[in-house]
Amino acid sequence: MGHITFVHGIMNQPSPARLLKEWKRDLADGGDGVDLDVYGVTSSMVYWADVMYAAATDAGGGTQESIEYEGIAPGALTEIDETYIAEASGDEKDFIESMITKYDLDHPDEQAGDPAAEEPAGEPAPDVSAEARVAAASALEAVPLPWFVKRPLMRLLLRDVHHYLFNTSHSPRSGSNYKVRDEVRKRFVDDLGAVDGGPHVVVAHSLGSVIAYDCLKRVAQSKKVDLLVTIGTPLGMSEIQDNMKPEWSKDDGYPGDLPRWVNVVDRLDPVCVADPIIANDYRRKKESVVIDEVVSNGGVMRHPSGKYFRQAVVQDAVREGLGL
Repeated sequence: MGHITFVHGIMNQPSPARLLKEWKRDLADGGDGVDLDVYGVTSSMVYWADVMYAAATDAGGGTQESIEYEGIAPGALTEIDETYIAEASGDEKDFIESMITKYDLDHPDEQAGDPAAEEPAGEPAPDVSAEARVAAASALEAVPLPWFVKRPLMRLLLRDVHHYLFNTSHSPRSGSNYKVRDEVRKRFVDDLGAVDGGPHVVVAHSLGSVIAYDCLKRVAQSKKVDLLVTIGTPLGMSEIQDNMKPEWSKDDGYPGDLPRWVNVVDRLDPVCVADPIIANDYRRKKESVVIDEVVSNGGVMRHPSGKYFRQAVVQDAVREGLGL
C-alpha cells in the first residue's frame, strides 16, 4: 500500500519513535485526515536531531521557556554554541552575515510592549505568564511571533542550515563527532534504499525539505520517489540556493526524475516568510512545475509541523501520492 518517509526540520526533537508517532497522529487528525495504519501504509522517519543536539527533548534537558508555543515542545529552543560564527571565513562568513542581516538575527530578544521587558533586570514579572508575553509582543509584529521566541528559532535555523550546507564537523556530545551533511545524507539515502515497491512519498518539514531536495537533486545514490511534499520550507532563501550550485539553477533546479512536488506554506511562517513561493526558483527546463499551496496555520506560531499536517492540502497530496 505504499510507504511515506518523513524528514524533520530544525530545533531539537523528541526521540525517533515518539516523533514518528506524533507526525502520524497529526496527519490523521481532522475530517480529511490520513490514518496510515488503517490503510496499511508503512512509514519511517529520517531522524537527524542527534547529529546536532546532545539529547532528545523527551530525555530531559533545559529550555528557555516553559510554555509550549503552539506546537514547539519545551526543550526544543535550546541554547547552542555559536562560536562557529566568529570562526567563519570566506564563503561561510558571507553566508552567515547575509543571513543575520536579512533575518535581523541580532534583534534584541524582547520587544517594546512586552510586559516582561518592562520589569527591572533580574526581577521577572510575577503575574505575567509566558502566554501573556506572547500575546502582548505578537500584537506589535507584522509576523505574529515575539522576538524572544523568533530570535532563538531563527538562530537555530542559521546554525542547523550552516552546518548542513557547509558539511561542518560537529560534536553534539562526548564521544560523538559527525560531518553533518555526510551523515544526514547517508541516513536519507539509506532510508529510501530500504523501501521496496511503491508508491513512495517523502514529506519534509523545514530544514528537512532542504535535506530532501539536496539528496534528490544532488546525490546520485538517492532512490527515486513518487511525490515530494515540502512544508514550511526555507528553500526560497537565495543563500540556500547559492549553496546548491552547480546542480541547482533557477531555470533547471527541479530534481530530474521526480514526478510531482507540492510545496505548502504559510506566508507568516518565519522560516519561509522571505520567499515562500518557490515554483519560480525550482523550474524544470525553464517551466514552473512545483505546485505552491498557501495556507493559514493560525495562531501565533505558524511553523510547527503539526499545523501543516492538519491542512487539507497536505492530507490530500499525501492521499493522492499514495494512491489511497
